[in-house]
Amino acid sequence: MRIFLAGATGVIGSRLLPRLLEDGHDVTAMTRSGERAERLRAAGAVAVVADALDEQAVRAAVEAAAAEAVIHQLTALPKRIDPRRIERDFALNDRLRDEGTRILAAAAGAVGARLIAQSVAFMYEPGPPGTIHDEDDPLLLEPPPSFARTAAAVKSLERTVLAAGGTVLRYGYFYGPGSGVAADGSFAADLRRRRMPVVGRGQGVWSFIHVDDAAAATVSALTAGSGAVYNVVDDDPARVSEWLPALAEAVGAPRPMRVPTFVARLAAGEYGAATMTMSQGASNARARRELGWAPAHRSWREGFRTALG
Repeated sequence: MRIFLAGATGVIGSRLLPRLLEDGHDVTAMTRSGERAERLRAAGAVAVVADALDEQAVRAAVEAAAAEAVIHQLTALPKRIDPRRIERDFALNDRLRDEGTRILAAAAGAVGARLIAQSVAFMYEPGPPGTIHDEDDPLLLEPPPSFARTAAAVKSLERTVLAAGGTVLRYGYFYGPGSGVAADGSFAADLRRRRMPVVGRGQGVWSFIHVDDAAAATVSALTAGSGAVYNVVDDDPARVSEWLPALAEAVGAPRPMRVPTFVARLAAGEYGAATMTMSQGASNARARRELGWAPAHRSWREGFRTALG
């Protein structure tokens, strides 16, 4: 297949590109950096340097690739996100999800290519305690003010992709090489400095996915599941009170402290406290059933010990 990969040097794009090439696909890989373009060429891809928000440049690149599939892995996030400054840290990422998605969708439509795009599995409207969300559950209805633009951008991305008959992959929290939850990632650094505590009772539930399992699900979506939404997560949603101490142990950090929720709100803002106390997990049943995919790392418990990179 002729594939146009936008965001080829990001956390998932960099794990996805070798898989696509090994499977024999012809890949045109887009990046913003000339230096990264050289690395993409060395890997075996046709490299294109373009601004993802330049509609004419993106359309020309997709047309030149004669793409049969366009994979949207565009992100623009700092290595360490400050939860008190979410609006600042997510500004360009939100534009890529909103404007960038519309540009890619139009380019894909112009050449009749199918569209696959990255979304997130941790933006569901909270249900009763213990809820594990499936893809039919609503996304956040009333996000915190600091997170409202980001929530709107995710919804815009999904509407645009589904209107184009594409596939939305709602990835869980990434862990593994290149991600924040890696041996050399920002989470490990904060844990070593005792800057990432368990908030309250640590009752927030996170669904994780190893970066290589996310890449494998994306490959599976090339030949199945058009026009649908899939949670791409492991089999083991976990409370913060479970996974955060396990991550600390895996990276050789001290056991995290506990702080009251009101203290976390002062230090990390409403968004930061909410992710630790109110998050709910997601189910991968639909992806397993319809994509014929299953995570090699079925649980973060094993993955944290063996596959942080």
